[in-house]
Amino acid sequence: MTRASIIQRAREMMRDSFASAVRADAPRRARRKQKADASGLPAASAAGAASAPPGATPANGAVDLERRRDQLTARFVELQWDLGGLVYEMAIRNRIRVDTIVQRAAALQDTDAELGEVERILRMEQTGTAGTCASCGAPHSSGAAYCWQCGQPILEQVPSESIFAP
Repeated sequence: MTRASIIQRAREMMRDSFASAVRADAPRRARRKQKADASGLPAASAAGAASAPPGATPANGAVDLERRRDQLTARFVELQWDLGGLVYEMAIRNRIRVDTIVQRAAALQDTDAELGEVERILRMEQTGTAGTCASCGAPHSSGAAYCWQCGQPILEQVPSESIFAP
């Protein structure tokens, strides 16, 4: 097998796996379309709502974090896929450019960090807790200064010298 045929076969396999991922996502997209149709909005309005800019507020004033999580998940998967393909293409051409890889990896890390924060906020909204005590592991709400179970301070104590140091 020649190098060109190996590359062509790898590209076909990647295209096939991407197509199967899109087919697997079809039921979810259909459910989303049904929800938009059931909401009573015209198709154009439903499409506009789905393509709203990240962090946009719906009419009720609350941020739709679940939609943002879905957008970030899709972006994360796309960036991860692109980074892997980029590294593969560089490797087969024996032209590795670390600066380009680092730049793409940084974008992936930013998206991953934002996705983690959105998921943390969603989890906090669902459970009503902001975290756990470092000493005993008891859950605490946001704004709590002391653990309700063991009494240990939840907020980190920072000496004033480190805050006002030049």
